[in-house]
Amino acid sequence: MTQTALVVGAGDNLGSGIARRFARGGLHVAVSRRRGDLSPLIAEIEAAGGEATGFHSDARDENAVKQLVAEAEQIGPIAACVFNVGGNVRFPIFETTTRVYRKVWEMCALAGFLVGREVAGRMKERGQGTILFTGASASLRGNAGFAAFSGGKHALRALAQSMARELGPEGVHVAHVVIDGLIDNPNTKDLFHAMFEARGEDGILKPDDIAEAYWQLHAQPRTAWSFEMDLRPFKEPW
Repeated sequence: MTQTALVVGAGDNLGSGIARRFARGGLHVAVSRRRGDLSPLIAEIEAAGGEATGFHSDARDENAVKQLVAEAEQIGPIAACVFNVGGNVRFPIFETTTRVYRKVWEMCALAGFLVGREVAGRMKERGQGTILFTGASASLRGNAGFAAFSGGKHALRALAQSMARELGPEGVHVAHVVIDGLIDNPNTKDLFHAMFEARGEDGILKPDDIAEAYWQLHAQPRTAWSFEMDLRPFKEPW
């Protein structure tokens, strides 16, 4: 029977890398994002011999998430779900409006809850499955200018911890990945250009290398599950 990997937040960089890796692992990848063209990613996966289906869905909308999970399940039972929605914005505290704070919380925390809950219900019935949440340095420590992002990512980590303790005994592996460093993508290069250039060769996280770690978490035997994995380049200061 075909098994599905649901990637929520399948952007052009890390999300796409995760989708490609799970497709290489033999899963039919259901890739979802709120907007943007998914056809290049699907074509790339299919050209490499994999299978992929694209969905446009807002992970902050409860009904949309329920529909997304139901449609992904029609392809095949969801064996792995990766929640990779972003929300990294930088505003001084006095410029952080209520609208900004709420929107970032919805993207990081509320959306993670909705996706995690809907997928977990299907996995619990089968007694197996993997749910992976993408975290960041902000999941562990707040930094100047990142009040909204840190608040959302702290909440997402707490959600993952609670779900792991509740669902682990049911056979569902829940894990949280701390991405501690700059990821190689155009947006990061624009926002943190000086830091990006200073890191030099192999000083920036590569999406495909991160994706390999996600696959390793999914493939772990349940006699030795990890809850949290932190990933950083060798040049990244602790």
